[in-house]
Amino acid sequence: MKKLLLLFLLVYKSVLFGQTKLTSFPLDLKKTDENIQILNAENKQTHDVFVFASSTQNITILKYNSALFLTDQFTFPKTLNKLLIGYSFGEDGNPYLYWASEDFKNIIAVKYSLENKSVKMLKFDFPLTPQYIVTSFQENNEFYILSKYEDQQVLIVYTFKNGIVEKKEFDFSSFDFQNTNGQLMTFNKILDENPIEKIDTGDFTPLEKSTQKSKIYFKNNHLILTLDYNTKKTHVFDLDLENHAIKEKNYMQPLIDKSKNLSNSYLLDNKLYQINANKYVIVVEIKDYDSGQILKSVNTLKNDTINFKNSPLFLLSDNRKPVEIKKTSDFLNRLSFLNIGISAFKNSQNTFITIGGSPKEEEYYISFGNVNLSQMYNTQSVYFESVVNNKFEFIQEPQLPFAIDNIYYFISLQKKAAFPNIFKFQDYYILGYYDYADKQYVMRKFYDGLMPNENTNPIINKAVFSKPIPFGEIKRR
Repeated sequence: MKKLLLLFLLVYKSVLFGQTKLTSFPLDLKKTDENIQILNAENKQTHDVFVFASSTQNITILKYNSALFLTDQFTFPKTLNKLLIGYSFGEDGNPYLYWASEDFKNIIAVKYSLENKSVKMLKFDFPLTPQYIVTSFQENNEFYILSKYEDQQVLIVYTFKNGIVEKKEFDFSSFDFQNTNGQLMTFNKILDENPIEKIDTGDFTPLEKSTQKSKIYFKNNHLILTLDYNTKKTHVFDLDLENHAIKEKNYMQPLIDKSKNLSNSYLLDNKLYQINANKYVIVVEIKDYDSGQILKSVNTLKNDTINFKNSPLFLLSDNRKPVEIKKTSDFLNRLSFLNIGISAFKNSQNTFITIGGSPKEEEYYISFGNVNLSQMYNTQSVYFESVVNNKFEFIQEPQLPFAIDNIYYFISLQKKAAFPNIFKFQDYYILGYYDYADKQYVMRKFYDGLMPNENTNPIINKAVFSKPIPFGEIKRR
């Protein structure tokens, strides 16, 4: 509990000394303007950094070189009353911004040429066949939209690059899907019940994302789709974007005797991390993605101590500071009412794992005397952290805050900071945000760790702070 009381003081010191102001640019944005959108982006080929700031009247583009010096800027009149949903970069280094109608029926790709201050618009209309957006994201200077038909078991991948759109379809109608009880399901029903979450393994993934049952990862021009709709296994599909081929894999979850299990998975560095738990036991396994071989398996019963954890068991409620849970049985009982998840984040030496549960969207009503335990627990989160070395051994070591931890806490302190954007750049992270008080757009550099002379290990709340959602990850039904 002493560490908990020191949380805010220590993290505040870490934030002060773990960040550097890189640059600022004057912008006059009105708080009353409901159409403001700001997006940071890095051109992965040139490593130039861009800021796209859109208001009702204008779109301002700032271009910085890899040393974060401003090299170009221009303000274009905004002629489109649409939503900014993403970006890409052409071979000439100029940006494309993608603007969509509210129903996503049509998308306008706009190329902004900073050299001659010109604008070129390209319109893209979705086909008349009923389909809806599943998710969208940026990867390798390209913009992707995933959609599916209402009446066909097909996932459609649209790739936007260099002013053209490529469409590729992946048909799942020949694959069998069964839920935990052995009942047949359709691919569409699985995605309807479990919307796809795009995962960027280069960043820390908070529990609110890692607890999603359907995740997609981008790997060497392949999309890896992991489905955890069945608690007995992780159903994986490898979508080859070059030849349209689909490869299916099944990774069985570790067996648990009791019923009403909760399970999930996370893919990182060609390793699949799986978790399976109920009120009586928790099991974690690490498997080789290619062979399916079990590299590590650990489990703990409810009356035992979780010896593979590297932190206390935490309870979070109403955005308050974490409270320690003393008993494994209490932790597992609370976890059973939540969406379970596991995430992993790797540095050069170790892999840092977060295990826990986040609140479900739906409400449950199971009364216990005069107390509705399930409804109460469903508003809380629980989690703990573990560390695995390169030999897949769970180890105990002091864990200093990551740059991303400092960013989340910095944002919570800066009430005047609006429209935050976070992205990894070189070997550090950049936080971009609009400062309403000073009327400027600011970018700050954040490092890992505390100030040089600080050796105390603060407890970082990784379940409360979640990464702001970039426009390129907006979902539409």
